[in-house]
Amino acid sequence: MTEAYIFDALRTPRGKGKRGGALYEVKPIDLLATALKALQSRNDLATNEVDDVVIGCVTPIGDQGSNIAKAALLHADWDHRVGGIQINRYCASGLEAINLAAMKIRSGLEELVVAGGTESMSRVPMGSDGGPLLNEPELINRMNYVPQGISADLIATIEGFTRAQVDAYAFQSQERAHHAQQQGYFQKALTPIYDRNGLVVLAEDEYPRLGTTVEALATLSPAFAQIGMMGSDQMALHRYPMLERINHVHTAGNSSGIVDGAALVLLGSKEKGKALGLKPRGRIVAIGNVSVEPTIMLTGPAPASRKALERAGMKASDIDLWECNEAFASVVLKFQREMGIDETQLNVNGGAIALGHPLGATGAMLLGTLLDELERRDLKTGLVTLCAGGGMGVATIIERV
Repeated sequence: MTEAYIFDALRTPRGKGKRGGALYEVKPIDLLATALKALQSRNDLATNEVDDVVIGCVTPIGDQGSNIAKAALLHADWDHRVGGIQINRYCASGLEAINLAAMKIRSGLEELVVAGGTESMSRVPMGSDGGPLLNEPELINRMNYVPQGISADLIATIEGFTRAQVDAYAFQSQERAHHAQQQGYFQKALTPIYDRNGLVVLAEDEYPRLGTTVEALATLSPAFAQIGMMGSDQMALHRYPMLERINHVHTAGNSSGIVDGAALVLLGSKEKGKALGLKPRGRIVAIGNVSVEPTIMLTGPAPASRKALERAGMKASDIDLWECNEAFASVVLKFQREMGIDETQLNVNGGAIALGHPLGATGAMLLGTLLDELERRDLKTGLVTLCAGGGMGVATIIERV
């Protein structure tokens, strides 16, 4: 079987996903086109050599509607013969795009594929596309389907994670992200955003809150207590009757941030890379795709990771570095506990609590960050995983070449 190699990985900075954010005036096609142009330039890439472009986008409506992949390809002046597809596996979309690209290459039917994701959360708010899991009462009531913040608090309640523990994890994320920024660990992948006059709009991640303290985090109010009182807590307790109540420990400070951003990964066969003068940096070893009970929803990373490890014939101890998306602090703490991971190997440069979570792009950003860090530390194997709506979990194992 043909191996799927990683030749490059890049991303834009993350901008605050609000009207006042640095990237609010940047249209989604400009965000993604900037990444496409950078990928072309960095690799001296003849774009007609690319077989397909697979882009994750969680809210494909309005400025991101229809097929943002093909729209951005045309906007970036790539060869018109290159096709593009937009996919949605919720928060795992960016990683799923990479996994699909790897499958295309490993099948032998395609040789060079670009994969990644984009999300402009300032211009296209999360949930604005609607859908049955948001608006269909019969389905929601039958499945006891609750907002993700309630699911995160449910995990914390079952696992016994206290407010102090989730805040401590959030503080660690901020500290690690700040250190990584100060040391320039993200620079290899970062592609600045410019305006039409060539002036820099954003060159560094905008979301991190410098000066965050544990004391400041402790003053924040629970973000999901009120919505829990409106019926969501009772739905969760109906599914988990062994609990007396839901402990609402998650706040804006220990949950992922709303941001804008885009990320791309260039994958292909070894032969195609050699023909184009592309040097492999890593390869896709195995993937795992699962779904879990939909009320608790956010516990997919561990079973997805175990599935990927089993397919690779590996154990958790074979993984040098791990990236688990910081959707909420309890998600990562449960994943760490369940997989038996040392904290020195997990999310070593911070995560979405500090840097933000641009839904469709995050998975691709995490894979790029993981590959860069493996190279920096001269380590070999890494695993990236994300939880996703509906109970889904996706994991990908990569190996440095």
